[in-house]
Amino acid sequence: MFLECQDVFKLYTDPVTKIQVPALRGIELSVEQGEISAIIGPSGAGKSTLINLIGGIDNPSSGNIIVDDHVINKMKKKELVDYRRHKVGFLYQSPQRNLIWNLTAYENVIFPMKMASLWGLQQQKQRSLELLRQVGLEQRVRHKPHELSGGEAQRVGIAVALANDPKIILADEPTGELDSVTTFKIIDYFQEINKELGTTFVVVTHDHRFANMTKKAVNILDGQIIGMHRAIDPEISISKREELFYIDDHGNIRLPEDLRKKAGLKKHVKLEIINDRITIIPA
Repeated sequence: MFLECQDVFKLYTDPVTKIQVPALRGIELSVEQGEISAIIGPSGAGKSTLINLIGGIDNPSSGNIIVDDHVINKMKKKELVDYRRHKVGFLYQSPQRNLIWNLTAYENVIFPMKMASLWGLQQQKQRSLELLRQVGLEQRVRHKPHELSGGEAQRVGIAVALANDPKIILADEPTGELDSVTTFKIIDYFQEINKELGTTFVVVTHDHRFANMTKKAVNILDGQIIGMHRAIDPEISISKREELFYIDDHGNIRLPEDLRKKAGLKKHVKLEIINDRITIIPA
């Protein structure tokens, strides 16, 4: 498995009350190499916190995060810097966080290569132009971010995230400021890059349109994974999907609130095995 989150908790201390507040509560997640994985949930669900932990920007309070056989939260400072420069690319909701505003698209893409001292100058130039071509901006390489549309600026951000040939791209609400047409274009670029380069994508978003672009999409709520939608037969189609519910390593089952209400489930239930199938009965 390329990415694993093992029983990850993250606590923050309220500066006024000094009370510890959980942002993540026992996250267990697996992503295969070369997979596009969507983590979907509302604001405050813990999505950005999870991305920051996977990216090595913050550390979990407990549990482990493993990427490509390396335990990220046990890395030394120098190892983390190397990990963030060479192994992971970041894409945020706002282009202002992805780009340097007084540089052209071309200069933005070449900048992380220079910072990481990757390749020679001629290779850096060629790679910058090629990445901008891949995201459909070969005619806009000399334009600065304020001269681009929101979707174009976000596509430059994708090229910047790919600049150092990372193994994984972490995208935090990448379409949050875009209209529907542009959103679907960004999704298409993710799929094309994933297919062409084999780059692993982890996208955290409140946008349910991302669910159908992946073989599986995980649902997160109140710092916990509560379920997953996945393609029934991804080799044929990813549009025909089934809903699964989450059982953690301690045997706890997490059912969505709307399903619990529909089934009349309250505080207690009975489980019965009938013809080798488990039946949940309100109690």
